[in-house]
Amino acid sequence: MRIFIVEDEKELAASITEFIGGEGYLVDSACNFAAAEEKITLIEYDCALIDLMLPDGSGLDLVKLIKKVQPQCGIIIITAKNTLDDKIMGLDLGADDYLTKPFHLAELNARIKSIIRRRNFGGAKEIIINEITINPEKHEVLVNEELVELTRREFDIFLFFVSNKERVITKDSIIEHVWGEDSNAFDNFDFVYTHIKNLRKKMIERGAKDYIRSIYGIGYKFSTK
Repeated sequence: MRIFIVEDEKELAASITEFIGGEGYLVDSACNFAAAEEKITLIEYDCALIDLMLPDGSGLDLVKLIKKVQPQCGIIIITAKNTLDDKIMGLDLGADDYLTKPFHLAELNARIKSIIRRRNFGGAKEIIINEITINPEKHEVLVNEELVELTRREFDIFLFFVSNKERVITKDSIIEHVWGEDSNAFDNFDFVYTHIKNLRKKMIERGAKDYIRSIYGIGYKFSTK
């Protein structure tokens, strides 16, 4: 799961990043409108935390952009402004939730989890697909009730597949979602094939069917059909 933080208060952004990152999320951040706009058009996110008051623009315009280019992304507005008009406007534009500063990081974390469950998994804490059980919050995958030891990257890839079941997922979209800007450090993308190969091997060895289909020249599809 990848979270995007747009916050111009550097200390608050760092605190949120550290706390949310400690919960197992991949976290990107931006401190102004221009940087946020660029990331939103390049990387897919599961949830975005948007400050309304930015030095070079309005967070409400970022909410509009997110709803346009990646409508599946959950949105939480965070702001020091506590007026009813701001809250109503943000929610009317498509934001899922609203937090007024100061707030407890544990409450923010709980709201992020709730939004991701509701948007991606119909509100369920566990995802059950035949012999497979996935607990996103615990970062666990079980096959026939036995734990599969996956690395963080393998788990993130698998959850990305499951979240996009029956859809063809390109190699580039996998890399953008799971590695984000870190992918720039690699000379080629052969590493993604290695991760997926290891993931499939571990799942099959535990007794799972191979639901991950290779789509020649394009990418992959998680399919139970």
